[in-house]
Amino acid sequence: QVQLVESGGGLVQAGGSLRLSCAASGRTFSSYAMGWFRQAPGKEREFVTTISRSGGSTYYEDSVKGRFSISRDNAKNTLYLQMNSLKPEDTAVYYCAARASGSYYFTTDQANYWGQGTQVTVSS
Repeated sequence: QVQLVESGGGLVQAGGSLRLSCAASGRTFSSYAMGWFRQAPGKEREFVTTISRSGGSTYYEDSVKGRFSISRDNAKNTLYLQMNSLKPEDTAVYYCAARASGSYYFTTDQANYWGQGTQVTVSS
């Protein structure tokens, strides 16, 4: 089992940047594919990006390509999401998720563990 704790959310103006972190504890972090998902008010939780166990492969939702970057530091048991050129439509609670087995690309239904989420608000 792995425990996930997100941090780094906040209020930022459109065009600004934020860096989210997800600290993992428990079983070996490097054995999990990891990802970021988000949920806006009144909407379902949606995929943002995932990363392979080694960090060598990534997958992005189209609307964040070129603006967001996922990375991981297996020595520090930490997952990151660098968000640049933020837009008001990026406003949501951002969740870190882990998948124990299978492809590094995974959906909300395929995640095994979730963090508690961190709020990101982008003002226009």
